[in-house]
Parts: sequence; C-alpha cells; structure tokens
Amino acid sequence: MSDPLKIGLIGFGNIGAGVVRTLDANREIIGARLPRPLELIAIADLDTKTRRDAPYDPAIVTSDAKGLIADPGIDVVIELVGGIEPAKTFVEAALNAGKHVVTANKALLAEHGPELLALAQANGVGLLFEAAIGGGIPIIRVMQQGTSANVIRSVQGIINGTCNYILTQMEERGAAFETVLAEAQAKGFAEPDPSLDIDGHDTQHKIAVLASLAFGMDIRAKDVWVEGIRAIQPIDIRLTRELGYGIKLLGIAKQAEADGPVEVRVHPTLVPGDSQIAAVHGVYNAIQIDADPLGPTLYYGQGAGPAATSSAVISDLMALAADVGGFNAARDARLPVRVGFKNLRPRDELQTHYYLRFQVADQPGTMARISQALADEDISIESMIQHKPEAPAAGGGSNANAGGPETGATITIVTHEAVEKRVRRCLANVAGMDFNLAEPFVLRVEE
Repeated sequence: MSDPLKIGLIGFGNIGAGVVRTLDANREIIGARLPRPLELIAIADLDTKTRRDAPYDPAIVTSDAKGLIADPGIDVVIELVGGIEPAKTFVEAALNAGKHVVTANKALLAEHGPELLALAQANGVGLLFEAAIGGGIPIIRVMQQGTSANVIRSVQGIINGTCNYILTQMEERGAAFETVLAEAQAKGFAEPDPSLDIDGHDTQHKIAVLASLAFGMDIRAKDVWVEGIRAIQPIDIRLTRELGYGIKLLGIAKQAEADGPVEVRVHPTLVPGDSQIAAVHGVYNAIQIDADPLGPTLYYGQGAGPAATSSAVISDLMALAADVGGFNAARDARLPVRVGFKNLRPRDELQTHYYLRFQVADQPGTMARISQALADEDISIESMIQHKPEAPAAGGGSNANAGGPETGATITIVTHEAVEKRVRRCLANVAGMDFNLAEPFVLRVEE
C-alpha cells in the first residue's frame, strides 16, 4: 500500500469533531476502498483544552494553524473555521504551500471562490468543497463528473434546512412564522440569530457557488438577489394550497440559451403541489439539475449537521487519496470558472409567473380596477380566488385573517408569465388606490 495521505485539520468544533468520529468509525471500510490510507496527524484550534466528543490523541492538537500549514509532512488541509477571515488566509497559505484544501466554507467560496480555484490550479493542487453545499448530497461531484458531458441549463432547489423546516411546520399545522421559528430555535434547527437562514443569505452563498460551476462565470454572493421568508403568513400557506401549490425557499440559477445571460435569485417560491420538490419536508434539502441531453435529475438528502458534513468532507479526502499518480489539476477544469467574467440578467427583466395577494375593501368595482391595473402592464390572469371577509378567531390565532383588517376581502391571483418590473409597477399602482387596505404581497412561481 502507498504512503498515507497525511491530513491537518483547522477548526475543531462540532463539524470537525464529526469528521474525526467518522474517520475513526469507518476506518476499515474507508481503507478497503483506497490505495492509500487517510491519516490525521495534526489538529489546530484556538481551544486546545476542551475534550471533544471524538477519539483523538490530545498531543496532536495545537493552537498554531500557521505551523500546521507549514508542516512539510501534511498533504492536505481541512478548513472548518467558517466565515471569511482567518479562513481565507489559511486557505491561501495552504494552496501556496502546495497542499490540497478541503473546505465546507460556503461563505468563503461565495465571496472568493473563483480566485481561490484559480490559485489551486496555478499551484497544481486541489480545492475541494463537497461539504459546502447540500451537506450529504454529493452535488459538486455530480456536476463536475456525473453531468460533465452535458450543458447545464439550470440548478435550483431547497438548500437551507432551517427555512424548509419552518415552511413545512407552517404548512402542516397552520402555525404563524414567529411561532415556528421560536420552536426551531428551541430544537436547535435555527440559530439564536436566525437571520443568515431566514433572510436567505445562506441560500444566497450556496446558489452563487453552484451557478459559478454550472455556467463557468464569476458569480459572487453580491450578484444574487435575495428575499427571505419572514413575510410568509398562514393565509399564504392556505391560499397557495387552494391554488394547487406549496411554498419553498429556493435558490435558482438559470441560463435560457447558450452564452445568454444567467439569472441567479433566492426567494420563497410557489411550486406545484404534486411535484417532487414540494414533497421535500423538514430539514432535508433537494437540488434539481436540468441538463442537455440528460434532462432533469433530483438529488435529495440531509443538508447540514456533523454526520452529513463529515461524510462530504471525507469523500473529498478519499478522492485525493485515490489519485495515486498525483493530483491532476486539470480535473477541476472540467467546469472552469472564468475569473472576472459574468453575464447576468437584471432583476427587472425576470419573466415568470406570479402569485399576488391583495387585501381590499369589499366594495363594487374593486376587482375590475385591479384587473385594469394588471392589463395596463400586459399582465394576464391565469387563476384567481376571492375570499369574503372573515372574522378573527378567538385570541387572534392562526385562523385570523392575517392579510389585513377583518373588514377587508382577500383577492389572490396567479398570473401567466409576466415581466418583473411590470409586476412591481402594477403593485405600486394598486397600493395607491383608495380601496387598498394593505401592502400588496407577491411571490414568484416555478412551474
């Protein structure tokens, strides 16, 4: 057997401990599948004293991450620090030292991925990041290998388990967003400060990375327009179900034609209620790739946590260990990301279907005026529901008319395909009309 692939780990929190546990628990099966064994020889963390829930020798733990990177005996560095700095400094130093890097850091990749990939290639080493998106779903390897003979047309899906858990609970129980969020925090599914998840920024980071790989463009987090799930109310869950849809927070990246502009967006989205993506519940993730000639394929699994993430990290280590002839930097070039090149479709030019909810005074002529406002912007109606006023439930529970005052009626419309800027202009027009009782609400639809 060849010499071991010697590994240094930076960041010994819950995920790092999970990697060490899995390496130990599955040592025999991992070794049987590789031409050279994996050997963890150093761990760096600011906390060198606290005993982790994993089998390891405390003698290999150090607070000197720079020394670990400089160690000539280490072949690959695992970066599990998270965030931008000092993670970026560590990754750059390791690549420049001729060491492979395995990371789960989606924020770092979304901000600096293209130049880090270029740096890895320049140094003839690998930058592998299966664990950064989708947790245990091997989506990066699918894109770089399984679909590499295809032209990718779109990548989209549920890539944040916290938001999917909240929306699932709202759908199943009719509970308010704030109630479910508090429960998710109590169960550890949501952070004490949940804004990264519920405002869509975690999904923003992940879809930026996927879009860069899919379309070979330098797409960063700032290029993705984002809406979170805070504004979703029980009435929207109820009405969209009545219309035949479910609501999911999706990351979406599409290119309608070869060499055309790419749209990259994150927002709560109506999906057909009988679709596979609508059936993904709880903290699970699902990512769909539409490619030519393959067609659509869907990948489903756990999106986060020590078990799923350690599985992905170790799969990257095994890919490196399997390269007995030495890592071939050209392998990563099957999905090249061109630094500095991007061709993005402006948000105003998005064309899709829309769900519109209006809370209005229940008086004659209201629907006719809304219809005219839509027609003025060349927006046609696909389906519509009008609900008469309903009294709030006792105690103001989830059956209350959450869309506005009890004296108002609710009008819900799904449009045919329309242009984003025209839809927003129409909503601004209706908002200023005398019958309007609340800010019109909009969600986008993916058929």
